[in-house]
Amino acid sequence: MKLIVTGGAGFIGSHFAEQALAAGHEVIVLDDFNDFYSPEIKKTNTKGLVDHAQICNMDIRNGDRVRTLFAETKPDTVVHFAARAGVRPSIQNPELYLDTNIKGTFHLLEAARNVGVSRFIFASSSSVYGVLKTIPFREDMCLNQTISPYAASKLAAEQLCSNYSYLYDMRCISLRFFTVYGPRQRPDLAIHSFTRSILEGTPIRQFGDGSTRRDYTYIDDILQGLSASLTYGGPNYDVFNLGESETTPLSALISTLESALGRKALIERLPEQAGDVPLTFADISKARSLLNYQPRTKVSEGIPRFVEWFRQTQI
Repeated sequence: MKLIVTGGAGFIGSHFAEQALAAGHEVIVLDDFNDFYSPEIKKTNTKGLVDHAQICNMDIRNGDRVRTLFAETKPDTVVHFAARAGVRPSIQNPELYLDTNIKGTFHLLEAARNVGVSRFIFASSSSVYGVLKTIPFREDMCLNQTISPYAASKLAAEQLCSNYSYLYDMRCISLRFFTVYGPRQRPDLAIHSFTRSILEGTPIRQFGDGSTRRDYTYIDDILQGLSASLTYGGPNYDVFNLGESETTPLSALISTLESALGRKALIERLPEQAGDVPLTFADISKARSLLNYQPRTKVSEGIPRFVEWFRQTQI
């Protein structure tokens, strides 16, 4: 199978590209190496790829370049991770998020249609569930209010995938990721930034009273769901939650990090942030049934693994 992996220099994308290569697939990595966080980190992420995959420095907002790449390489499958990420930055610069995450996805879908791509896998987000009160979140819930431009852009991109699946007989699968963590996690995300702050003896920034809860999902479990989606043969358009189906309060996450690091956290308590959801909790019964998705890594195991990686690579 020949795959284009967009965002393949990022946290999840680079792990997936390595897994795809190990499985014998031909991989073309598309990434613009932007400065949302250090491009050097992304270059480090691709060290295991450079000798085995084609790496294209390209912005998905450039439709002409995207179409040319697809015409030249003629992939079978697209796995689309590339996006402007983060709820809070999307509130500060919504146009960039809408342009990249919606229009960029459109460019990829158009290019895929033009060359007859048979499968398009889209990395969506649990943010699309907004502030729904009914938990756990199921894929068939009515999503009538997102609360950040980032979430809106992900939900809109899901709908574009649905359109292309219906209109052009392209198999499209949207995977809603729930707070993914593990080695190579972006430095701006909570587990990574908290770990650094605790080790450096600087305060961590805790928004709210510590009661917000997240369904933290270890990278290996996400990769399991991604691998299964490459061969999924159900409806031409489908949506799956990929989470652990457990929720952890922010205060408990900090305690788990303290235990793994052997140090106490200094905490700067701040007001809740606009756009942050109070709770994420995945119903993964559909993924269990149709993708044979079996997440195995509890937070109590995953956090020490992350800390071990951090100590080996970041200090």
